[in-house]
Amino acid sequence: MNKVTLLGIDLAKNVFQLLGLNSSGQVVFKKRISSREKLINFIAGFPVCTIAMEACGGSNYFARKFLSFGHEIKLIHPAFVKPYVKTNKNDSNDVEGICEAASRPTMRFVTPKTIEQQDIQSLHRIRSGFIEERTALTNKIRGLLMEYGITIAKGIRHIRKLLPDFLEDAENELSHVAREFLNDLYQQLIKKDENITKYDKLLQNILHENEDCKKIEKIEGVGLLTATAVIASIGDAKEFKNGRHLAAFFGLVSRQQSSGNKQKMLGISKRGNSYTRTLLIHGARSAILASSKKNDPKSKWIQALVERAGQNKAAVALANKNAIIIYALIANQTQYQKAG
Repeated sequence: MNKVTLLGIDLAKNVFQLLGLNSSGQVVFKKRISSREKLINFIAGFPVCTIAMEACGGSNYFARKFLSFGHEIKLIHPAFVKPYVKTNKNDSNDVEGICEAASRPTMRFVTPKTIEQQDIQSLHRIRSGFIEERTALTNKIRGLLMEYGITIAKGIRHIRKLLPDFLEDAENELSHVAREFLNDLYQQLIKKDENITKYDKLLQNILHENEDCKKIEKIEGVGLLTATAVIASIGDAKEFKNGRHLAAFFGLVSRQQSSGNKQKMLGISKRGNSYTRTLLIHGARSAILASSKKNDPKSKWIQALVERAGQNKAAVALANKNAIIIYALIANQTQYQKAG
């Protein structure tokens, strides 16, 4: 075991396949472990080495555990492992592909998330889930009312305002049963609103406590949701070579389809976390609207960009610029200076 320099682990719920390579890349160790507790105990006593795993469900937990034992961790996106898996898919071939991918000098790795980053990401996912459920609920209410001859305009605010009046109006065609289930749906809607407000407050508390969040929240087009989502998704900003690489991580750079001397640039790549990228772009749209009322150099640049490229391209360009600024603030530990 003391010859192992790279240990690949194929993660699963309860069964784990291990493969160890020496400094020459030769296989010197194979093992199959049948429980999570046994795996942690085994790695705790294993000689310090580099451990490679796919960035999948549970990988951040194991990465934090193994880091505490002194090991170096390399998490690899599953899409980068797949090309190295030979023939049929099984645990042995998968872990061999993980080791092969981790051995490549140009391979890109995923930074393990801290507990705080995991918490922030979980809050965002739960909040986003409540919003999707609320949207589905409002559509259900609007559809049911239409069957009783009542129409409500699109927009949740109309349902909040008008539904109680419809329930109290004795002149419409709503039956006793209909009033009962519509009232239940309305109470569910109120509960969804309360849940979303609760998670907004939790994210607000994190914003006040996290210095990096407070720094980037000052950027035009970056608010509470964007600032916390960015911090949760990027891991350690210093792992990126520069701001351009961080923008590429968010999928905000051009996608290429070039060959030979023919350079063909397409739309943005849309790689990475679509939720965070959407927040950055929507935030940029808000900054574009606000820039029309300002006269500072950045606002003038934004307005000139809108005139030259249009609203949509300008929003993506500003989101790209904001990603580069975010990198500079976090990696260099500097404060954002708003344009005067």
